[in-house]
Amino acid sequence: MSNGSTVTEFLLLGFSDVRELQVLHFIVFLLMYLTALVGNLLTMVAIILDRHLHTPMYFFLVNLSILDLGSVSVSVPKSMANSLLDTRSISYSACVAQVFLYVVFSAADLALLTVMAYDRYVAICHPLHYERVMNRRACVHMATSAWITATVYSALHTGNTFRLPFHQSNVLTQFFCEIPQLLKLACSSSYCSEIGVIGFGFLLCFTCFLFIIVSYVQIFRAVLRIPSEQGRHKAFSTCLPHLAVVSLLLSTAFFAYLKPSSSSPSGLDLAVGVLYAVVPPMLNPVIYSLRNQELKAALKKLFVGRLFSKN
Repeated sequence: MSNGSTVTEFLLLGFSDVRELQVLHFIVFLLMYLTALVGNLLTMVAIILDRHLHTPMYFFLVNLSILDLGSVSVSVPKSMANSLLDTRSISYSACVAQVFLYVVFSAADLALLTVMAYDRYVAICHPLHYERVMNRRACVHMATSAWITATVYSALHTGNTFRLPFHQSNVLTQFFCEIPQLLKLACSSSYCSEIGVIGFGFLLCFTCFLFIIVSYVQIFRAVLRIPSEQGRHKAFSTCLPHLAVVSLLLSTAFFAYLKPSSSSPSGLDLAVGVLYAVVPPMLNPVIYSLRNQELKAALKKLFVGRLFSKN
């Protein structure tokens, strides 16, 4: 990658210059990171060990947990290390890697959530064709396509961002390398191509969002026609967690990328960054386990079964 600038490192904005608050930031981020780590790992282990959960929906949920683990591991540990060591620097190559990996995980996350909406649509609106449409081979192809598409898009996005010259400053008003903050540092006449890539990304996001909305309109129309209350409850218990995860991810990400950066104080930038980079991976396992009876039963079986087997 050609780098036409003299920048060799970037400075990430810290939450505070006070040592006590830096330690507090490290502790809070450590707790959030461990919550995301344990929650997603438990979800993955429960699904893998319980044969009743070897279905397309839970196969995609395992992939979603892997993506959540990846996205939170890209941004949070570096911020914790900076607070603990009282430093703000991140090398140019590390910033490139952070941007590339974070965009991969975020883009694949959205693509996978779109596939999961289609899975729920087929399961509820066309149950007789579900096993034929959502067979094992089709599920693997969908998940692989989400990963490959996200990787290609991230390579294009990252390459267009870091080929820009950074002559003005190297201070990012965020706790991790974020593309909107990097574009603020680039020369204003040089990022037309990257703006085009961002526009293409928003078009893809809007298409995914529209597909998810249309799918759920059809799903809720079909659910309301289910005669039994138990059937409606089961359908809602599998759909509402997914809809909550989609809403949380898209609302925070859209706000972060669409808000005017020049009119926002740095404190707001940091808060929004936490909202869309740290909070969703931490809450996703909680959202799915609270509303999904099958997953709660699998987690209970995982803990209670192991306890009784040891006794």
